Amino acid sequence: MYLATLELECTIYTTPYTTKQLSFILVIRSPSKAISSYPSKLVVHQSMASEPGILTDWPWKPLGSFKYIILAPWITESIYSIIVGDEKGWDVFNLTILPLMLWRMLHSQLWISLSRYRTAKGTNRIVDKGIEFDQVDRERNWDDQILFNAIIFYLGNKYFPGGSHIPIWRTDGVIITMLLHAGPVEFLYYWFHRALYHHNLYSRYHSHHHSSIVTEPITSVIHPFAEHIVYFALFAIPVSTVVFTGTGSIIAIAGYITYIDLMNNMGHCNFELIPNWVFSIFPPLYPHLIVSVKFIKLYSIIFKTLLDKSLDTLYEISLQRKEETPNVVHLMHLTTPESIYHLRVGFAYLASKPYSSAWYLWLLWPVTLWFMMLTRIYRRTFVVERNRFRQLRLQTWAIPNFREQYHLKWQKESINNMIEEAVLEAEEKGTSVLSLGLMNQGKELNRYGEVYVKKHPQLKVKLVDGSSLAVAVLLNSIPKGTTQVLLRGNLTKVAFAVAFSLCQKGIQVTVLREDEYEKLDKSLGTKSEGKLVISKSYSSCKVWLVGDDLTEEEQRKANKGTLFIPFSQFPLKNLRKDCFYHTTPAMQTPKALENVDSCENWLPRRVMSVWRIAGILHALEGWEEHECGYTISNIDKVWEACLKHGFQPLTVSTQSKS
Repeated sequence: MYLATLELECTIYTTPYTTKQLSFILVIRSPSKAISSYPSKLVVHQSMASEPGILTDWPWKPLGSFKYIILAPWITESIYSIIVGDEKGWDVFNLTILPLMLWRMLHSQLWISLSRYRTAKGTNRIVDKGIEFDQVDRERNWDDQILFNAIIFYLGNKYFPGGSHIPIWRTDGVIITMLLHAGPVEFLYYWFHRALYHHNLYSRYHSHHHSSIVTEPITSVIHPFAEHIVYFALFAIPVSTVVFTGTGSIIAIAGYITYIDLMNNMGHCNFELIPNWVFSIFPPLYPHLIVSVKFIKLYSIIFKTLLDKSLDTLYEISLQRKEETPNVVHLMHLTTPESIYHLRVGFAYLASKPYSSAWYLWLLWPVTLWFMMLTRIYRRTFVVERNRFRQLRLQTWAIPNFREQYHLKWQKESINNMIEEAVLEAEEKGTSVLSLGLMNQGKELNRYGEVYVKKHPQLKVKLVDGSSLAVAVLLNSIPKGTTQVLLRGNLTKVAFAVAFSLCQKGIQVTVLREDEYEKLDKSLGTKSEGKLVISKSYSSCKVWLVGDDLTEEEQRKANKGTLFIPFSQFPLKNLRKDCFYHTTPAMQTPKALENVDSCENWLPRRVMSVWRIAGILHALEGWEEHECGYTISNIDKVWEACLKHGFQPLTVSTQSKS
């Protein structure tokens, strides 16, 4: 039986006076069951709020990243009370508010990382689509509601009757909290949530939440400020009741808030977490824990809303969905210790921007140190990203090593073993192409990947180091009319190939160091056509092709207006404001590339390194040979294939700077 799912934003007219807006999954069991066969008033509705209502924006929006300064007075007062007050007079609940806020952030971040990791692998994934940068930008302020709650708690602690000096535990308060949530809170929440789908409220408020068709855990709290005011008022019923009656406790309040966060995060994580056998043993849990598909509450059952058998079908389909088998795998490693936060499974907003070091990440040094220790223990690759390009399924795997480790001789064997294990894992999964990416660290490590092909000559997965496309991009990055370039830096496979191609094109290649000249001259021989020269002058060229070994002193000697084009995999430090800097070899990706919501290292949005693109091209074109070792493919063929599939070169304006 044919089965397909269709995601729609719909307007369903139930009576002449009420309208419900629903985001739902429509399951079609027959190819002949077309959309047109459904009621004619089932129409696609816009995803964004067209008429934002009052109190849509958060009050501290103008503060941007400095919004947490709002809490400074209360935090300062708490610290002051510890310093000058007697230990017996400390208000423990007041001192707990800040740790509770931090715990909520950590709790949500753990769910974000877990969700992104699981959906990247594909196991039990619900909606088989990706997200884009606009969703990441829209959901970047998911912590606003935590800040809002902390402010209310500080105010309640100071002004609400019984809000201070709350005990750590009271059994009766815990029971009252549970009963009030199951009773009036669930009832009122159901009717408020149902009212939000009335077209007046939906278009002004709730549609903002449903703009994210493919949900992530933090999608659960992406609402306008006015909605959060009502949500807080609802969920404050148990808390304020037990506090007012003197039965409240810190554990009851913290536990209740954690429970709400848990259900919200689990209900929007886009993968099924709870296996079917749980509901076979405990059937009453079903309406409360199948929240990954939709929030199905007790009152939804009573009032017979949102009860569609397609939800059961979707749940079963999600549980049966196995780990995705990629056609192309891109292998990468971490660069610096803080780069863990820039991974897609790290901080979503940081990952959506080009990598740069931020001072506030130093505040997380205990977490960073813990992760570094974990990488020493867990010596296996892990999936960090998935993409779809036309018919190809793409995955990015990370090896838990940092850039500096690749320069340590005693780490060579360990790193090569991990890369080899990744190659064999890709082979076992039936992957067509494995792009070595940043694993291609030179002949000293693995001879540009050649060691794996020689050790496993029967490999079906094709290893691609991307050097051919890198050469093609570099050649096309040099301004037309250029007659001379300066080549400086650690000479790699790419550098030798670029030097050869430039000499063949009649462009003079100038080097500054004798050892570099000797290596190039030995490699090129008579093929240099007399275009390889050595010079002591830094001012003779306005186009520099540079590698990792370029010093800051050498960079400062360049003429004003010099164009620096890196041929290495790591970017050059931009020291000169009067010069121009190209990115590392990369290209703009076509719109057909799906699920692009993070930046590749330091590259701009929707820009991909040539080492990663090369693997995609290899699979699209069906090329059967490996591209590793000292092999360079036909550069013109690779370049034409790249343009044919929609990848576009990057340009840098070299007009004079004022």
